[in-house]
Amino acid sequence: MLDSFITYIRCELNFSVHTVSAYTGDLRQWADYATGGKPEELHPEDVTAGDLRQWVAKLAKDGDGARTIRRKIQALRAFFRYLMRYHGLRANPAAELALAKPDKPLPVYVRQRETEEILDQPIDTDDFTSVRDRLIIMMIYTTGLRASEVMGLMDADVDTVKGELKVLGKRNKHRIIPFGEELSDMITLYRNRRSETVPGIVHEFFVRSGGEPLYRKLVYNVVNSALAGHTVAQRQSPHVLRHSFATDMLNNGADLYSVQQLLGHQSLATTQVYTHITYRELKQNYQLAHPRALKKGGDHGSKH
Repeated sequence: MLDSFITYIRCELNFSVHTVSAYTGDLRQWADYATGGKPEELHPEDVTAGDLRQWVAKLAKDGDGARTIRRKIQALRAFFRYLMRYHGLRANPAAELALAKPDKPLPVYVRQRETEEILDQPIDTDDFTSVRDRLIIMMIYTTGLRASEVMGLMDADVDTVKGELKVLGKRNKHRIIPFGEELSDMITLYRNRRSETVPGIVHEFFVRSGGEPLYRKLVYNVVNSALAGHTVAQRQSPHVLRHSFATDMLNNGADLYSVQQLLGHQSLATTQVYTHITYRELKQNYQLAHPRALKKGGDHGSKH
């Protein structure tokens, strides 16, 4: 029955090669477990939800991650659905299994010290491209903009008098982001170099030297080049700088709701992932700095 199911999902349901291969391995692993290594003796009609829960518990004990276990349960569910539809099985015991929630990796970010070093690097303030590229880095880090929002920013929406950006984000929602004097000065410098370099009237805020708008790969290359060699972060992308903005805001006392509004997150739960990063930083700093945290477990002092 396993072989006929694999043929079914490959030929009739057109599952991807990767999924077919994964489900094949998952189901054969389960069949070996269920039959004590004799899959030819498998009787699916006798399998109960309790039997399947025991296998899932063993997977977790053996170290399988939530994402892997989730896929294996999905393979079981699909197999028993197939048996119900084509082989007269009356119930799907796998339907009662709770799907494990996949682990959410913490966002990659650049440490505050590293970001400050990057932004303190000298540039040629007379060169349009150098000034523009530095402003892209500074703007993402100090406002939390997405790469798409950087590309879509209009010149009329950047107000240095009020110190505000009007940003069109996901789902065509506008939000207002305040900024400080340092970014305001850099914006003014950029606009001066842009007027000297770019012909005609521009409507987009960020442009290339010929007046053309930016494209995603260009924004990525600007950030990647600036971060390369200056950070231990595993990735160097615009979104990593956005993560750094959120992390540093929370580390320096901003409340979660404010960061949510600045990032343009629809749900507060999306923003809460950054609290895990800040807690990790707090714990590391405590362990490095507090004298009692540095003491070994057996060092309890001496009695006199």
